[in-house]
Amino acid sequence: MGACSTMIVLSRLSVALQRRFGRQRIRKIVLGSVPFLVLVAIWHANTVFGWLPPVFVPAIGEVWDAIFFLQEDCPGFVPLIQLDNDCMMTTHILSSLGRVILATVVGLPAGIALGILAGMNRPISKFLEPVGVFANSISGIAWIPLAIVWFGVGWVTTLFIMLNTIFWLMFFNSMLGVRSVAKVYEDSILTMGGSRWDVITQVYLPGAMPSIITGMRMSMGFGWRALIAAEMIGGDSGLGFMIFTSAAEFKIEEVFLGVIIMALIFMATDRYLLAPLEKWTVERWGLVWKPT
Repeated sequence: MGACSTMIVLSRLSVALQRRFGRQRIRKIVLGSVPFLVLVAIWHANTVFGWLPPVFVPAIGEVWDAIFFLQEDCPGFVPLIQLDNDCMMTTHILSSLGRVILATVVGLPAGIALGILAGMNRPISKFLEPVGVFANSISGIAWIPLAIVWFGVGWVTTLFIMLNTIFWLMFFNSMLGVRSVAKVYEDSILTMGGSRWDVITQVYLPGAMPSIITGMRMSMGFGWRALIAAEMIGGDSGLGFMIFTSAAEFKIEEVFLGVIIMALIFMATDRYLLAPLEKWTVERWGLVWKPT
């Protein structure tokens, strides 16, 4: 009788979820969760059977306890948002997020504006494109030693690394997006008495938007990885700094915690912000979106 009641409850819950979110969305969420559930199961099995020693793979409970250990001296909410050193975990998380937001606010508009300008103007393109190729040929990690020499260890170095990565990726994607727009549309706007600003806002910007949004998604991925590497070597706070210092002190559970938080932040940003924005943009400006 108890098993029957449980099955009825589960069946009603399944129907309710399908009505609320849709069958396809539920299926997508379930299928997307399977790899992570398998990884967690293997991780837990390793703890039970001891395939690898804890110095290589800590127990799930130890990683969970590390959250409270890093925050145990935090005196309250106000010190937390003030990046008090006693609130270690949230300080590192907010430091990384602060750099991401600042680099995004500066790098994205600058890269898009200069890319559109270069796409519309051949002399500017011939001047800036070789510089961009040179800058992009050097990975973000390779810039770290120079950045430390120029700016020292700290906030400016890590911000420079991410800003450099985001700016040039956005520049190239915006420039190529503008070049993909047929010249006839510009001529039509000018023939009807439109200004150069009308050409930018009504032709080139909408036409390049799919390429710009794709570049935004790419730049955030590459920029996030470059930032973590920069924090490890040239930072004094942030998730990368937390991972590096914890590894040096053989606190493997804190290393795992930092890696998991880093992955979750980027996955949430990509899945719930960048991917929907890319999908909407591609649908809105004339390309066919094929869901995976």
